Amino acid sequence: MRIDGIPASPGYAEGPLFDLDQPPAAYQGKANATEERAALEAAIGKAVSRLAALVDAADGDAAGILEFHIAMLEDDALSGPAFASIGSGQPADAAWRAALDSEVAGYEASDQDYFRARAADLRDIRDQVLRAMGEDGEVATPQGAILYGEDIAPTRFLETDWSEGGGIALKRGSTASHVAMLARSRGVPMVVGLGATAGPLTGNALLDAEHGAIVFSPSPAEVETFRQSASSFADRQGAARTFLTEPAVTKAGTAVRVQVNIAYPSDVDGIDIATCDGVGLMRTEFLFGKTLPDEETQYHAYRKVLEWAGDKPVTIRTVDAGGDKPVPGFTVEETNPFLGLRGIRLSLARRDIFRVQIRALLRAAIHGNLKVMFPMIATSDEYSQAAALFVEAQGALAARGVAHRLPPLGIMVEVPSVALAPEAFADVAFFSIGSNDLTQYVMAAARDNAAVAHLNSVRHPAVLRLIAAVAAFGRDKGIPVSLCGDAGGDPAAIPALLEAGLRDLSVAPAQLAMAKAAIADVAV
Repeated sequence: MRIDGIPASPGYAEGPLFDLDQPPAAYQGKANATEERAALEAAIGKAVSRLAALVDAADGDAAGILEFHIAMLEDDALSGPAFASIGSGQPADAAWRAALDSEVAGYEASDQDYFRARAADLRDIRDQVLRAMGEDGEVATPQGAILYGEDIAPTRFLETDWSEGGGIALKRGSTASHVAMLARSRGVPMVVGLGATAGPLTGNALLDAEHGAIVFSPSPAEVETFRQSASSFADRQGAARTFLTEPAVTKAGTAVRVQVNIAYPSDVDGIDIATCDGVGLMRTEFLFGKTLPDEETQYHAYRKVLEWAGDKPVTIRTVDAGGDKPVPGFTVEETNPFLGLRGIRLSLARRDIFRVQIRALLRAAIHGNLKVMFPMIATSDEYSQAAALFVEAQGALAARGVAHRLPPLGIMVEVPSVALAPEAFADVAFFSIGSNDLTQYVMAAARDNAAVAHLNSVRHPAVLRLIAAVAAFGRDKGIPVSLCGDAGGDPAAIPALLEAGLRDLSVAPAQLAMAKAAIADVAV
């Protein structure tokens, strides 16, 4: 039986199925409410300690996820309803499960995939505590297994030994989930959106996460075909590594700049600056967690990456909060956050918060080759207002004698209004095409919604026509144009992007080699 889904992290895996939906260990009820309360408090403490131990061994993106989980567990607002239920006579496990299930249901009911994806984090938090309450051991994940179920918890992913292969096949899941991000960064094959199956499944399976499919109980012929595809994929990956340390050049000798996208300053610790042409996108949302970051925190984060890059450019995006990135104390609840107060719109509405980031960026600029870009720009007036705030902050820092530099200021091209009328932005320093949102807005199709995922393609003629128009305008006016969305690292999309006139792509670090190899195979 073959089921098709959505590729979330490319690769191939062959192995035994492991049921992710097994119930947690049994809980032994206590004699009274006081003991039940103590049991829940102890379980939360155990879960926090376990997560803290994982943080110590985690890299930047994983550590950020785990720290978010710890912060949630330590938030009385999350545990309060459970303790109230214990006071009313419920056992600790039932009270905790009911409280968290209510939170999960709220996230799952959202019409935005980002919020539905965060439901997996809440389920993980729920199960971490239930697991700490149980007295029986948990079934270990076999090495090389294909983890199959409704969804997967980030901690389950981080605790799994992937050194012997294996993969993830989810009935639901999301390409926007934390686990999908982790899987892509570590090269673990993952497919989501497979849908429900009839009855429990066991035995071996074949996971094709390059095209998005799983085969249960495969025939010998299916196994043979699968292994040929897996071998071809491995050969392509191996061949691609030979391109990693070389400049990216097409068959015709056309040079293409390939930069990296990063989400945390610690991401650069695992990247050799010689393998890339700089940072095409440094996200700053990681700084905006439970509390808003102060100027010094931001300054040191930006400085670290700038000093790592040396004279190569680092393009830092001002905070792109809102939409799929809610920030407590900053963003607002909206019925349609993707069309609401997000990106530069939110920053201009909350100038007190924006000015802190601006000062940190101006101060950090003296430590490297900084470029700053504004997200979610739709009108030239938004750019003018944001640029004016940088000039204003520059004057204030100069008056105080604080070392600083005004970096080049550019914009994200992700709203169709900019791509359709780029002439309104002839005074910007550069354009950076955000292919994820541009495609979503042009096609009116979320890439993480399995029902419409086939519509969300950067290779659709309408999307490519807009990208080509922006690239042509940039060439005519001498304005650099790059692309920093997921499409930049997709070997299947790269030929079309280069044909559209792009010569600067920014990709996830794990995609550097494959992107350079794909560029070398293009004839332009």
